[in-house]
Amino acid sequence: MYKTILSESSEGILTITLNRPDVYNAFNVEMLMELQDAFTQPAEDESVRCVVLTGSGKAFCSGQDLKDFNDKKLTFKEALEQRYNPLIKKISYLPKPVICAINGVAAGAGLSLALACDYRIAVESATLIEVFINVGLVPDSGSSFFLPRIIGYARAFEMCVNADKVTAHEAKKLGLVNKVVSTQAMLEKGSRIVATGFAAKPTAAVGMIKNLMRKSFDSDLEGILSLEAEFQQKAGKTDDFKEGISAFLEKRKSQFKGK
Repeated sequence: MYKTILSESSEGILTITLNRPDVYNAFNVEMLMELQDAFTQPAEDESVRCVVLTGSGKAFCSGQDLKDFNDKKLTFKEALEQRYNPLIKKISYLPKPVICAINGVAAGAGLSLALACDYRIAVESATLIEVFINVGLVPDSGSSFFLPRIIGYARAFEMCVNADKVTAHEAKKLGLVNKVVSTQAMLEKGSRIVATGFAAKPTAAVGMIKNLMRKSFDSDLEGILSLEAEFQQKAGKTDDFKEGISAFLEKRKSQFKGK
């Protein structure tokens, strides 16, 4: 159904693969629109409990395809508001975990896409780079929001102003990625293991945790305490909460259904 991405769902895990390997999975209009559509599915489909986002070929995503950028003569603002920003919001606001399996370079808006995800696992040959400054632009697609929150202002400023190329192992030390593996095969296996673990969690609670974490940066303590109470009330009404209590009392492993 898609021309620039692949989408496959199995055992509660939706895998979305950027599929323009000949141009290092650079974004064109079609890919951005297809990604927006693909990330609508897990929001509406209860059978999807975790999403894995990765790339085909040697790169995760090299950012905007410059040959395609001005096809409709949009301003930068219009292009971001219509193509990039809705995608980033779909990922960030999705009430389910999103894993980014970084199989190669993640540059510019490609890195922004990875940063919007909840968990990142990278092959050791991968590199992460904020390249906007090299063409006189500023970080976009959420990079200036996510990057300093993940690694702190000083290091984020340095990455963006110097266009530092960060290796996978350096990214692990900085907290940019959660895990580094040695090969592509290990990346696929590792991301599947992590996704399977996330998919077995109480999905509603995971979604509310995402929401709490995101809002904590822009709220005071009183606001977060109030939101925690509101979300805990909702979580306490789920079937997964009942299952968790039953499993604890019966001394067995919980079998959450995501409901």
